Amino acid sequence: MTLEAFADTIVPGVKRSPEDRSVAGAVVDPGAVVAGAVELLETPAPGIREGLDDLVRMLNDHARSYADLQGLVLDSPEPPFVALSFADRTALVQALTAPGHPEREVWISLALFSNMAFDTAAHMHTLDAIAADHPGIRIMGLAKPDPDGLWRFPAFSYGRPLADLHPDTTASGSPA
Repeated sequence: MTLEAFADTIVPGVKRSPEDRSVAGAVVDPGAVVAGAVELLETPAPGIREGLDDLVRMLNDHARSYADLQGLVLDSPEPPFVALSFADRTALVQALTAPGHPEREVWISLALFSNMAFDTAAHMHTLDAIAADHPGIRIMGLAKPDPDGLWRFPAFSYGRPLADLHPDTTASGSPA
C-alpha cells in the first residue's frame, strides 16, 4: 500500500474503488499504480527489489515524523504514508526530494521508476502494453505500429524527411 501511495503521489490516478486508500483519486484518469509502478519496482531491472521493505519502512517513518511536525493524528489502520492526505503526501515527497535532503537520491529514483511505469510501461514489452491498453501509453498517445509490428511515420514531425534513406537500407528498415 505504501509503495502504491508513493507512486500515486508522483503520477496521480483515479481511485480503483471507493475503498481504495493507496490511490487518493486526485485526477480522473489512471495513474502510476494502474500503469504498473509496483510491478516495475518488483522486477530485477531497477535493482531495488531487495530493498523495497526498507524503503517502505523509511517512508512510513518519515510520514510519522511529518505528521508529528504538522500536528496530524494518524489514527487509521493504514500505514502512516497511506494515512496522509494527498496534499500531505505531496508535501512530504517534495521535502524528501528537495536538494540537501540526505536520502534525496533514493526518493528521486523511486519517483523516476513510478514515472517510467506510466510513461513507457518499462516492465512490459511495448507491443504487449499497447495490446493491453496500458493507461500511460494510451494517455501519452503513442502511435500503434503498422500491421507488421514496425513503426513508420508517414507525416514527419518537421513536415519533411530529415535525411534521404540510405540506399543499403533493407525493407525492414535495417542497414545492410
